Amino acid sequence: MRAERRAVIMDQVITTDYDGCGKCLVGVRRLSRMKDASNSPEKQLNQVLSAAESVGGHIITWADDWEVSGATDPLTRPGLGPWLRGEAGPYSGIVGAAVDRIGRNQRDVLNTAYTIHESGRLLITHGHDGPWDLDDPTDEMRLSMESFGAQLELRAAQKRNREETERARANGTPKQKNQYGYRYVRLTPDGKVDHVEVDTVPADILRTAAERILVDETGEITVHTEAARLSREGVPTPEDYRAIQKGRKPKGFRWNAKTLKRLLVSEGSLGYLMHKGRPVIGPDGHPRRLADPLWDRATRDALIKKTAPKREVTEAQRRAPRTTYLASGRSYCGNCGQPLHILSRTTQHNAYGCDGRVLGVVASKDCSPAPTMSIPKLDKILTAWFLERYGNGQVMKRQYDPGTGYAARIAELEADRKRLRDDRSAGLYDSEDDAEWYREEYARMGREIVELKKLPERPAGMRMVPTGKTVKDEWAAALDDAARRELLSGFNVRVTLFPAAVKERVRITGVDLWSQAA
Repeated sequence: MRAERRAVIMDQVITTDYDGCGKCLVGVRRLSRMKDASNSPEKQLNQVLSAAESVGGHIITWADDWEVSGATDPLTRPGLGPWLRGEAGPYSGIVGAAVDRIGRNQRDVLNTAYTIHESGRLLITHGHDGPWDLDDPTDEMRLSMESFGAQLELRAAQKRNREETERARANGTPKQKNQYGYRYVRLTPDGKVDHVEVDTVPADILRTAAERILVDETGEITVHTEAARLSREGVPTPEDYRAIQKGRKPKGFRWNAKTLKRLLVSEGSLGYLMHKGRPVIGPDGHPRRLADPLWDRATRDALIKKTAPKREVTEAQRRAPRTTYLASGRSYCGNCGQPLHILSRTTQHNAYGCDGRVLGVVASKDCSPAPTMSIPKLDKILTAWFLERYGNGQVMKRQYDPGTGYAARIAELEADRKRLRDDRSAGLYDSEDDAEWYREEYARMGREIVELKKLPERPAGMRMVPTGKTVKDEWAAALDDAARRELLSGFNVRVTLFPAAVKERVRITGVDLWSQAA
């Protein structure tokens, strides 16, 4: 009699332990879209269990790939792939609801089938009598034909999707995933998109990051430090936010600078319908706008300039720390002037200290004894000094003013006119009706440019506005020491640490920037 099995309930699906009986099967389920009722998880569950029972087998686990296209190679699928690659443990074979649940690409299905066959394992699908036998020409041909049929269905679906995308783009309606910062509004849960509107939660996240980068004059706030800040604060990434909105569990991705910069400088932030990273142009020669912009074009231009790679890196940018230690990037050695680093200790708190001489820095060859001080002690001294000197001061917030934006609008219109001229040169407006429209639209743009040039331009810049809070209030409200370090940076606070034998152990200096501005 077969060894006793322990039943385990996983997502209300019964599985049993691997026992080496030769029919310990991995249940395979896949859906491109969870709302596909014709191949629902429950229907596939019943079909897989029925197929396993028909050969006297039992399910030891489920390789579920939800929201995974049938065009994906089974070897790379997150659920099934590890089993096929031999990374998930012993098993006797796989059982699926149908051949197209294994895959919709004929080559991938056959490669998977032969991989399983050559390893001595079983391939079973519902509707086929017993395991597939690839040594039998009839079975081999039937599997090839069913996988070919699945591929034909895939190609037809892909063709329909392309045509629908082209139709939506021509009509100025969205088809792909929504841009982060916006959301699709549907009148019914599964209906077509009625309109697009700003999603306040991600929009505020992007606007905050944009403003912090634009108003920074120290070089210490960049897309890299902002990505680190968002990750520290537990802000969901665009992928995780989309999963949460759809009722799925987030995967806990971390923000990265490349993603954040793309979101900040994309023309999608202006509310345009996008295709392959570029705005879709409407029949009037202008980009199609779906919703209100997150900011104006002048602000986007400023973000492009501010986040562009710097050829000359300033000292502030070079030392901009990504750690959460309070004095990181603001503390220096009193002997050699080198920045202090975090030194690990085994019996007490880690410390700020100079390791220049140990690392062979030329300027630190005579740095002995090198100064060190425990992190809590130096942080306490720095905090007390800073709050005593600046704590009661009123906080003024530096705010970015995009100006009138007339110059940016003129540049946009001139770009639209150039696009029309290029299209005309390519022969797109040769017919009489099109030529008349071209002349009217080109002239209208010209008149708008002339009128805009008459208006007084207020250039973009910074302005100071009161927040009604004191420095002490901001210090207490900061989420972590990285946020408090930004306050230190605003006053250009610098800490110099000397060896224990020196009478002046810690020297702290700073400049009251607000008093200077006044």
